[in-house]
Amino acid sequence: MIEPTLYDVIETLHSLPGESLPAGSQGTLVHQHEANVFEVEFVNEAGETTALCTLARHEFMVVWQAATEQPVSTAEQVAQVVALLPQQAGSEVLDFARFLSQRQRLEHSESAMAQ
Repeated sequence: MIEPTLYDVIETLHSLPGESLPAGSQGTLVHQHEANVFEVEFVNEAGETTALCTLARHEFMVVWQAATEQPVSTAEQVAQVVALLPQQAGSEVLDFARFLSQRQRLEHSESAMAQ
């Protein structure tokens, strides 16, 4: 799992109702309190701070890494979320991924046969 560092951009995994921030809100890690607790700044399109929240690691995923100045791939984002889930839920995600893989192969082979 990706280890968050200062200035990484994160995305919340659930809404933060006290701050009127829905799930999927993006913010920047601006301070690390302890091993898995971070201060996150959320800004609007004008660059004004709209919220400053303390979040535990299980409440967000990293979507952009400051160290590499690169976005995190979709596969790595999924891996972060799955790593935070209980074992049974992780198994369900794996089953769904297998289903999607099989469906994609079938669609590809049907498309090739139609040509």
